[in-house]
Amino acid sequence: MIIPTYNEERYIYRLVEFILHHGKAIVTEVIVVDGQSTDMTVLEAQKAGAITLIAPHRSRAAQMNLGAKHSTGDVLFFVHADIKLVNSFVQDIQESIQSGYVAGCYRYQFDSTRTILKVNAYFTRFNGIMCRGGDQTLFIKKDIFNKLGGFDETFVIMEDYQLIQKVQKGYPFKIVPKSILVSARKYSNNSWLRVQLANLTIFFLYFLNHPPEKMAALYKRMLN
Repeated sequence: MIIPTYNEERYIYRLVEFILHHGKAIVTEVIVVDGQSTDMTVLEAQKAGAITLIAPHRSRAAQMNLGAKHSTGDVLFFVHADIKLVNSFVQDIQESIQSGYVAGCYRYQFDSTRTILKVNAYFTRFNGIMCRGGDQTLFIKKDIFNKLGGFDETFVIMEDYQLIQKVQKGYPFKIVPKSILVSARKYSNNSWLRVQLANLTIFFLYFLNHPPEKMAALYKRMLN
């Protein structure tokens, strides 16, 4: 289990504790790779029982690759700090791997009652790349992850989409028919329309092979 973090003291203890409780003997380790947080993220992760690593710089791709390098497991599971997993995540991943899938993710719901966000979440059940995202988590066999070169660290944004596309070109990809809970904080800090426009703009530029650094800079300007 690998969790990239930056200033996630509010969420990290609860997530690590949940993983260790429901993962029992199957989850060999929880690795939190921190991007030099300025809050108590690392301390909270350690208190909860995680292995903590400090990345040389803040980049989700680099942080997740560092975690994968230090992982001893045969299956890697990448999770964002502000999500809530389902209790059955270990069984779900085991069953997916045993069924021949080398990688996969979950559907999701937002921790919000807003109807428009329920509509957004509905589309995560479909298999299009625009319906994917790091918030859905990503599990992948370690040998396949290494074979594909892991996350491309030149992608300072959209790194998860780029890896999923590589997986789907040659391997079966499972969308587990259960929903995890993800934070709606991005929508709380921005209007729904503003977030949608930012997402669509970045997707458009991604498919045009726009430089990742410029995409990331634009995305930050478009959102609070």
